[in-house]
Amino acid sequence: MNSTRDIENLIDLMAKLPGLGPRSARRAVLHLIRKRALLLTPLADAMTTVATTARECLNCGNVGTSDICDICTEEKRANGELCVVEDVADLWAMERSGVFKGRYHVLGGTLSALDSIGPDDLGILRLIDRVASEEISEIILALNATIDGQTTAHYIADRLGDQVKMTSLAQGVPIGGELDYLDDGTISTAMRARKAL
Repeated sequence: MNSTRDIENLIDLMAKLPGLGPRSARRAVLHLIRKRALLLTPLADAMTTVATTARECLNCGNVGTSDICDICTEEKRANGELCVVEDVADLWAMERSGVFKGRYHVLGGTLSALDSIGPDDLGILRLIDRVASEEISEIILALNATIDGQTTAHYIADRLGDQVKMTSLAQGVPIGGELDYLDDGTISTAMRARKAL
């Protein structure tokens, strides 16, 4: 079946994406092939562009096409509030809700003894540097309500709690919940009802 090797390779790659298994990937690839001019070619072009231009913001860890992202360069967002999230998907979820108008800091994960992830493996040291160098009046810990998320929040609060006001998201975020899967209203409620640690 050498004639379908490239197609099978594409299916295998698509199946590695979150939310897609082998069957879903096969259906997606067949749909893309059927809509080659409308979807497949523009998608391939967009993926090539993103592969060469996407980079992590040197300041906050967001993903964009420049060394410093649009959020970090927007002067209106320099209001002293810094929202700390686990990953870029969480940052984008917060932005979708439209409730937060400050700047962000992406940790790149959470502390996890089981996975051997310590403070040096995350953006915690960079966060400490930002608190020292920027005019930050409040850190909002918008970490997932998991054991690792709460452990990370307590670690950050222990390290920075005497230097800056620390709050965390309140009601609306269920235990075990992840920000990327929450609706905008839930995120808005949790942000408005944040509490001191």
